[in-house]
Amino acid sequence: MQRYNGHKAIVEIDGVRVIKGALPSKQLKLILAWCVLHQDELMQNWELSKDGKPMNRINPLI
Repeated sequence: MQRYNGHKAIVEIDGVRVIKGALPSKQLKLILAWCVLHQDELMQNWELSKDGKPMNRINPLI
């Protein structure tokens, strides 16, 4: 789930799209770009989290 200034959105990793909620346009574009860049890492973390294992750090969008 992504949060920004009172807005919330759930973003699907595979399709890199909002499946619930909404964010302001500028912030949404940044988050979706970050998801595309780190899609493999996000999927790895998803699998780790399902197994109750610690997740790896993913670098922020700079």
